[in-house]
Amino acid sequence: MTTALATHDAIDPAVIAQVILHGDLSKLTPTQKVSYYNAVCRSVGLNPLTKPFQYLTLNGREILYAGRDATDQLRKVHRVSLDITAREVVEDTYVVTARATVGDRHDSSIGAVPMAGLKGEARANAMMKAETKAKRRVTLAICGLGMLDETEVASLEALPTVDPAPTVEAVPAPMGDSDMAILDDPPPGFFYVSGYTFNAPWHEAALPGWNADGSSLVVSTKLHATGKLLAKAAERGLAIKPDITMKQGRPSEAYLNGVQFYDAAQPDEPGR
Repeated sequence: MTTALATHDAIDPAVIAQVILHGDLSKLTPTQKVSYYNAVCRSVGLNPLTKPFQYLTLNGREILYAGRDATDQLRKVHRVSLDITAREVVEDTYVVTARATVGDRHDSSIGAVPMAGLKGEARANAMMKAETKAKRRVTLAICGLGMLDETEVASLEALPTVDPAPTVEAVPAPMGDSDMAILDDPPPGFFYVSGYTFNAPWHEAALPGWNADGSSLVVSTKLHATGKLLAKAAERGLAIKPDITMKQGRPSEAYLNGVQFYDAAQPDEPGR
């Protein structure tokens, strides 16, 4: 690669900060998007030529979401083992809990779909969709990717999408441990929010670093006001102090009753 080309491909640190904190890729040029796309693929050992991620415009932000190829490759590359630990119906919502294991690390995620009024094949398809959601979401979580997967995107209203730029470089082999951008540590008791999703009526997200082994706590709530605060924290890169009730027999899952914000720029911001 020539010096001129390398300079042209360089991404301004301020733009990188925008992507990390707010997940907005719209500020990048097409060339920078290719560089960023390749970097994300390399960080988790995926081949960009298979287009494991797609672009999506959501709430005014351009983001990446993971397709089926992404989660299938991640399970193979990182030797992710999956188990379904629970299937239950909660107020007309079918909820499946999937548990992922990589070595001595564990993580859990749910997949939830509304079931009210569904019968026959439509009901069966919804149940399979919930299981697929759970498996793909927990795969992304344990591999450190806090992004939507295509089953969640399909649940959203139709929004314009943009295909990734076609010119990408192949990744010959997994890179090993990811080079992760590290934000400033929040004060004790506060956590950043990753992978917020809304599958009516449930708001859900992960709190990375909750457990002593560094794994996430998956929190969920049907309280719409609390869910909006959770979404706000995820979108703006704010740390929260969660008020939770642990789920019985599930050490990595909890119901979220409320949140308190911590913003490094405005540490006294009220939170409930």
